[in-house]
Amino acid sequence: MAIQPITTLTGKAVPIAGADIDTDRIIPARFLKCVTFDDLAEGMFYDERFEKDGSSKNHPIDDPKHAGASLMVVGPNFGCGSSREHAPQSIKRSGFQAIIGSSYAEIFFGNSTGLGMPCVSADPADVETLANYITEHPQTELTLDLTAGEVRYGEHRLEINMPEGPKEALLSGRFDSIQELLDQTAAIEETAAALPYI
Repeated sequence: MAIQPITTLTGKAVPIAGADIDTDRIIPARFLKCVTFDDLAEGMFYDERFEKDGSSKNHPIDDPKHAGASLMVVGPNFGCGSSREHAPQSIKRSGFQAIIGSSYAEIFFGNSTGLGMPCVSADPADVETLANYITEHPQTELTLDLTAGEVRYGEHRLEINMPEGPKEALLSGRFDSIQELLDQTAAIEETAAALPYI
């Protein structure tokens, strides 16, 4: 059974400036010692957000004007570095539903898609314009429309793109590989029964 398709997402956004933000910055390695992903939200951007004594570095994530944001606007090559799936897990478990940027590391992109968290791309200049707009108008709600291939905000429309395979997986609700296996239990058992070495 396909899970809920992802077609449109609406919410406030927070801009995260900088190119080549790697997975160790998204979630430092010391937070990877976990059995489940349940508590990873607390580690998201931890060293970017807090001093060693726990005091705030005034990161945009913690700016009250961006409270409740569910969309993240990022710089190019976001999610580069190690392939840890904890990075998109920490973002998703912190309440973010999608990421808007110009480019992503391939493994980060795939891991995010598998969580049902679209990473859509746009022209770098347009992404920068969007980030500046959000900084000036933080209460603006954005609508990310995968079907139409655009992000709408205020009076503006931003053209976005995504590779067809991942896009179709999200639009059809077939992005979870574990669920896909569970949906095919009968076919798997039938194939296994026909194999002479099973």
